[in-house]
Amino acid sequence: MTGKEIFKGKIGRTLEESEPWWPTPKRLGDGSPNVIVILLDDTGFSHFGCFGSSIDTPNIDKLAYGGLRYTNFHTTALCSPTRACLLTGRNHHTVGMRGLSNMISGFPNLRGSISKHAATLGEILQEEGYTTLMTGKWHLTPMEEATMGGPFDSWPLRRGFDRYYGFMQGETDQFYPELTYDNHPVDPPYGPENGYHVSEDLVDRSIEFIRDLKSIRPDKPFFLYLAFGATHAPHQSPLEYRQKYRGKFDAGWDITREEWYKRQLEMGVIPPETELAPRNKGVQAWDELSENQKRFACRLQEAFAAFLDHTDHQIGRLISFLEEIDEKENTLIVLFSDNGASQEGGQEGMMDVLRYFNARSTDVDAIQDRLDDIGGPNSSSNYPWGWAQVGNTPLKWYKMNTHGGGVRDPLIMYWPKRIKDKGGIRNQFHHVTDIVPTILELLDIEPAPSYKGYDQIPISGTSMVYTFDGPEEKTRKHIQYFEMFGHRGIVHDGWKAVTHHIKGHPFDVREWELYHLDEDFSECHNLASEKPEKLKDMIDLWWAEAGRYDVLPLDDRLLELFGSRYQPGSVHANRHYVYYPPMSHIPADAAPQMGGCTWTMDVEIQRASDTDEGVLLSLGTMNGGFTFYIKDSHLVFDFNMFMEHHVVRSDITIPTGESTVRAHFVRKKRKGTLTLSINGKECGSIPIPYILYIFSSTGMDIGKDTLSPITNDYKGPFEFSGDIRRIIIDVPEYKGPYTSLDIFAGRASGEKLKGDRRKRAEAYYRSEMSKQ
Repeated sequence: MTGKEIFKGKIGRTLEESEPWWPTPKRLGDGSPNVIVILLDDTGFSHFGCFGSSIDTPNIDKLAYGGLRYTNFHTTALCSPTRACLLTGRNHHTVGMRGLSNMISGFPNLRGSISKHAATLGEILQEEGYTTLMTGKWHLTPMEEATMGGPFDSWPLRRGFDRYYGFMQGETDQFYPELTYDNHPVDPPYGPENGYHVSEDLVDRSIEFIRDLKSIRPDKPFFLYLAFGATHAPHQSPLEYRQKYRGKFDAGWDITREEWYKRQLEMGVIPPETELAPRNKGVQAWDELSENQKRFACRLQEAFAAFLDHTDHQIGRLISFLEEIDEKENTLIVLFSDNGASQEGGQEGMMDVLRYFNARSTDVDAIQDRLDDIGGPNSSSNYPWGWAQVGNTPLKWYKMNTHGGGVRDPLIMYWPKRIKDKGGIRNQFHHVTDIVPTILELLDIEPAPSYKGYDQIPISGTSMVYTFDGPEEKTRKHIQYFEMFGHRGIVHDGWKAVTHHIKGHPFDVREWELYHLDEDFSECHNLASEKPEKLKDMIDLWWAEAGRYDVLPLDDRLLELFGSRYQPGSVHANRHYVYYPPMSHIPADAAPQMGGCTWTMDVEIQRASDTDEGVLLSLGTMNGGFTFYIKDSHLVFDFNMFMEHHVVRSDITIPTGESTVRAHFVRKKRKGTLTLSINGKECGSIPIPYILYIFSSTGMDIGKDTLSPITNDYKGPFEFSGDIRRIIIDVPEYKGPYTSLDIFAGRASGEKLKGDRRKRAEAYYRSEMSKQ
C-alpha cells in the first residue's frame, strides 16, 4: 500500500484471495454521553436565582437542583482568555490569549488566536468520533481575520467544530447581530419587528444541528458549545420581559445587595461566616443619587434582568428538546459565566456602550424621555457599577479585576446518569482550565501528544470528577495564578495574594493584599501586614508561575491595544483601502480605522438615471456609526454619534453618468469638519462637535445598510440602484496636536502622560482605576 492508511485485512492477487476490513467507528452506539457547554457572558457570581438573585432563572435553577453547584470556581476575568482556557485546558497566556482576540501585542502571550500547539476540546472530540457543533460567540479569531479575505485557520470550523452559527466579535446587537454561518457572513432571518432576537436564533440553530444529526445518526454522540451573547452589553430583550421587571429594583442597589446576600446565606452557596464586602470605591450610596439618576439606574438594571430571564427561557427550550428526543438523561451539561459582572457601564451607567471607549458619559438628565427605549432595539445600554457589584454579591470589584468579583463565577454541572447528589453544593477550589480534563476523564479519553501535526503543550487543568461523589474531599487543585491587564493574583492552598493595579503606574509600587479564602470568602480581611512572610512566599509563587506559563512581560495596556492595528501584515498597515463592490460584510476591526483621524472617502459611481439612489457605504447601527448615501439625487452623509445625528446634504444634485463623490473629514484637535464634494466641487460642510475613536463595534457594508438602519431617513437596506465601481478610503496618520485622550488611548506615538494630565485622562475615561 501507498500512504499511511491503516488496513488490517488481507490483499491478495484476486478478490477470492483477499479479506476486507473496516475500521470500527469510534463512539458509535457505545452509550457515550452527549456534552453541552453553555457559556454566559459577564454574568456575576450571584446573578442566577440558584446563586442568590431575585431574577427569574427557573431553567438554570432546575439544572442546579438536578446537578451540582460549584461556589469556588474561577475564571480569568475576561471573555476571550476564559474561552481559550475553556476549550484547551491550558492557561490563557500559554496559548496566546492574555487579552481580547481584537488585540495583538507582538508577544507570544497575545496573538489574538489559540496556539495550534493547544488542541481545542472540539478537535479532541472530533478525533474521538463526536459530532462537534458550536453556536454563539466565538471571539477567538483576530478580528481583522474575520472577513472573507481570511485567513480561516482560527475560525471555528478549523479549530474543531463541524458546524458553526453565531458571531465572531466580542459583542453584538441582539436584535441586529453580525452573523456567521460556517465560514461566511449571513443576515438575520428576519428583524425585531417580526420578533427576532439572536438568543432565540442560537437555540433554534442548536436544536436544528442536533436534530439533523440524531435523525440520521441516532447512535452518534455530539458536543455542543453554546455561547450566548447574554448577558454582555448591550442588554436587550423582548418588551414583555422588560415590562416584567418594571419597578422591581426601585429599592436600589444597597438594599438589593443585602437581600441577595441573605438569600445566599440561606441557600448555603456562601459560608455562614461570609461578610458582605463594602461598596467598591466609586459606587455611591443609593440614597445619595438624584431622582433622575435612580430612574436611569433602575431601568438599566431592569434591562439586564430581563435579558438574563429571556436567556434562561431559551436554555429551557433546549433542555425540553433534549427530553423530546430522549437524550436528556445521557447528556452532560456544563453551565457557567466567563467572568464577573461588567464595570464598563461606569459610575452612572451607559445609554450607549461605545461611550465607554470614547470617553463620553451619558447625560442622565437629558435622556429621561428615552428611558422606555432601554433594553429595546433603540438602545445599547450597560448598567452602572452599583448594579454590577450587586451581581457579584458578596464580592468586591468586577470583570477585568483579579479580586473575587472578577474571577469567582457560578458553575453548574448536570448529568442525571452520573451525578447522584442532586442539588449538591461543592466548595473545592477550581478554575476554568479544569473543564477540559473533567470532560476527558468522564469520557475516558487520554489526549494525544500531537494533533494535526502539532506537538501539544501539556494540559494544565485538574479534573473535577472526584468532586461528584466527594463533597467533603479536599481540593486537588492547589495553585492557580491570575493576571489581567496588570491586575495579578494567586491562590495556593486556601490563601490568596492579589493586587488591584492602577493603569500606568509601576508594577512594583502597588501593595499586594493577602486573604485566607478558607475563612474569608469575600476577601474582606487583608492580612498582608499581619503575615508579611506568608505574603512574600505567595508573591514569589506568583512570579514562578508567571515564568512557567508565559505571563511576562506585564502589560497594562487596554484601549491602546485596540489601536495596535498597523503592525506588518495588517490590513491597515498602509492606511489605504480600495473596495470593489459588491462584496461581503466587513467586521468593524477589519474596516478602515477612521476614528480619531482625518480621512477621505472617494466613491466612483455610475447612475443611469436621476432615480438611482441608495446607500454607498454604511458602518454601525442606529445607536452609532455613519452612512453615506444618495437620496433624491443629493449626496448625504449622516454621522450618527450615539443617536445624535450630524447630517450634511449636498446643495447641488449629482449628474447622471459617471461621477466621483467624496466625503472628507478633517480633525482639528478635539473637533472636526465634514465636507462633501461631487466631481471635485465642494457642495456641503458641517462642523463635528467632538472626536470619536471607535464609531461602532458593528461593521461595514458597501452598497447597502443591512442590519440596524443608521438613519431614519430611509428604510434599510436601501441598496444602491446604480453601479458602484470602486471605493477608495485614505486614513493618514494623525500627527497632532494631541489631546490627553489621544495619548492615553495609545494614539500618539512616542508621547506619554504624566501627573495631572494622566489623572484627568483617566477620570475622563471613567475607569474604576481612577477612583483609587
